[in-house]
Amino acid sequence: MSSNLFMVSNALIGIPAAAAIAVALEPEYRRSAIINVCASGATFLFALVLLIVEPESSDYLFVDDLNIVFVVLSTFIGFTTSVYSASYIDHEIETGRLTPANVRFYHAMYQSLMGAMNLALLASNIGLMWVAVEVATLTTVLMVGIYRTPHALEAAWKYFILGSVGIALALFGTILIYMAAEPVLGQGYDAMVWKTLMQQASRFDPRMLNVAFVFLMLGYGTKVGLAPMHAWLPDAHAEGPTPISAVLSGLLLNVALYAVLRFKMLLTANAAAITPGPLMITLGLASLIMAAFMLYRRDDIKRLFAYSSIEHMGIIAFAFGMGGPLANFAGLLHMTMHSLTKSAIFFSVGHIAQAKGTQKIAEIRGLTQSQPALGWTLVAGVVAIIGLPPLGIFMSEFLVVSSTFARQPLLAIPLVFGLLLAFGALLLRLTGMAFGEPSRDAGEVKASMLPLYAHLSLVLLAGLYLPSHLVAWFQNVARLLG
Repeated sequence: MSSNLFMVSNALIGIPAAAAIAVALEPEYRRSAIINVCASGATFLFALVLLIVEPESSDYLFVDDLNIVFVVLSTFIGFTTSVYSASYIDHEIETGRLTPANVRFYHAMYQSLMGAMNLALLASNIGLMWVAVEVATLTTVLMVGIYRTPHALEAAWKYFILGSVGIALALFGTILIYMAAEPVLGQGYDAMVWKTLMQQASRFDPRMLNVAFVFLMLGYGTKVGLAPMHAWLPDAHAEGPTPISAVLSGLLLNVALYAVLRFKMLLTANAAAITPGPLMITLGLASLIMAAFMLYRRDDIKRLFAYSSIEHMGIIAFAFGMGGPLANFAGLLHMTMHSLTKSAIFFSVGHIAQAKGTQKIAEIRGLTQSQPALGWTLVAGVVAIIGLPPLGIFMSEFLVVSSTFARQPLLAIPLVFGLLLAFGALLLRLTGMAFGEPSRDAGEVKASMLPLYAHLSLVLLAGLYLPSHLVAWFQNVARLLG
C-alpha cells in the first residue's frame, strides 16, 4: 500500500475514532460540539485528498472512483451536519430535553458513526465491510433512543430488531459469497478481498452467487430502506434528534447502497449468474409507489420526509437496476442530489420543530411569515426534492426517466406514476405549512443556516451546470457498475 493511501485512510478512520474518545471525556458540552465540528471538518479535508492522490489498493483497503464518490459525499455531509448539530443540540440543552452527559454520548456516537461508515466504504474485505456496517447501525440505534422517552426507546428497539434481521441476512449472503469463492481461491483471506473476487468472479459457481445476492439484497436493502424492509426508518426519523435524520437519509442509506452495488458488480462479472437488475427494479418501484401513497397520510413532518427518503432510495435502486451508462450515471447523480437536498430539508425541519414546539403538520402553518428564513428554505428544499427545474434532482430524474423510456418503455409508466404521486403529496403538504395564517411559535430559535444554504446552493448549481471533470468521473463510475 502506498504511503499516501495509508496516511489518508488512517486519517479517515483514525480522526473520528480519536475524536469519539476526546468528546466522551470532555465535560463541557459546547467544547465537545467544537471538537465534533473540527474532527468532521478534518475528516472531510482528508477525503478531498483522495481526489488528488493516485489510490492503490491493498489487502485491507480498496479505493477506486466508486467509493471515492461515497467517501467525499459522506464526509462533506458529516461535516455540515456537525455544524448544524451544534446549534440544534444547544437548543435541546436549554429546553432540558438533553443533559450534558447525553450530549457527550451523542457526540461520541456521532464520531463513531463517521469512522464506521468510512471503514465500510474503504474496506477491501467483505467481512470487514459487514462489521463496519453493523457498527454504524448500532451507533445510530443508540442515538435514535437518546431522548429516553417511551416513543424514542420503542423506535430505537424497532430499528435494532429490524436492522439485526437485515444484517443477519447480509452476513449469510457474505458467507455464501465466500463459499462460492473458496473452491477457486482457496481457504483464507483471498476469498474475501474485493479485488481478487472481481478478477476471478467468472469462475465462481453461479448458483451460489444467485442465492447469495438475494440474501445480500434483502439484508443490505433493509439498511437502504427499501420496501418491504423499510418499517424502521420512519420511526427512527421521527423520534431521534434531527441531525441523525439528516445523517440517516444523507449517509447511512448510501453506505448500505454501496454494499449492494459492489455485490451487483460481482454478479455482473459472472455471465452465468442471474442479472441483478430485475430484483433491484422490483424493490425500487415497490418502494417508490408505496412511499408516494404513504406521503398523503403523514401527520408528522419528520415522518413525511422519512417516507420521501424511501421514495428516493427506490428511484436510485431502480436506476442502478436498469444499468447501463446513462441509468448508472443518473443513479449516481440522483444519490448525490438526494443526499444534499434531504439533509438540507431536515436541517430546516429540525429548527422548525423547535420553533413551533411540535412536529405535527397540522400545527405548523405560515412559516414564510413567522419564520421567513426557515420557511423559505423549506420551500426551496421541497421544490428541489420534488424535481422541479432548474435544481439538480430535476436533471437526475429526467435522466432516469429518459433511459427507462429508451430501454424499457413499459417500466416508465409505474416510474412516472410514482413520481407524480409523490410530487402531489409533498406540494400539498408544503402549501399548508409554508403559507396562510401563521401558527404560534413556542420560542426563539438560534438556527445555524450556513449548512442549509451550502447544500441548496450545490443542488442549484448542479441543476444549472455540471463541471466536465465531475461528469467524466461519474461516467467512469457508471462504466465500472456495468
